[in-house]
Amino acid sequence: MMKIFTTQLTGHFNRILEQEEMNIEDSARLLAQALVGDGKIYIYGHKELHGVVLEALNGSEALTRTKSLLDDKGVIRDITPEDRVLLFSYRSTDEEAISCAKQLSEKGIQTVGVSALIKNAESSLNQYTDLHIDSKLRQPLIPGDDGERYGYPAMMTALYVYYALSFTMKEILNENENEDDDY
Repeated sequence: MMKIFTTQLTGHFNRILEQEEMNIEDSARLLAQALVGDGKIYIYGHKELHGVVLEALNGSEALTRTKSLLDDKGVIRDITPEDRVLLFSYRSTDEEAISCAKQLSEKGIQTVGVSALIKNAESSLNQYTDLHIDSKLRQPLIPGDDGERYGYPAMMTALYVYYALSFTMKEILNENENEDDDY
């Protein structure tokens, strides 16, 4: 079972890398704008995807000038136009993430959404974000003997996208720093 899961997970990561590379790069540029200027990056993770928030804030390679989007009472913090927001949810149809994205959009806050894109949905996260990365995780990865599927690695997928964004932002910020040194 673990070999099947590992093979499926590796294939899943490769699909994200191959099919979302431009969205990841564009999103990293958008997020890096906050760090080049006077802004902060605010991050949100729906349900257990809050683990990505914890990684960004408290991990061994925590992002600088990053805060949780929601305060201790679950209310969206005061955000300025210099700030950027990164939202993680399971599917693009998650109502809570859509609600956050709508509120941010109405305030003109530039936002990146990460979720499995559900096509033909009446309301979708990607409709309310400036950029969207499709996590492509629409169902569990392993088919079982009983016809059910198992192994829905939402957190692993979210962390994979988070690290892709983080590494790309570091490259962008290093390039920007080197350009500043040339002047």
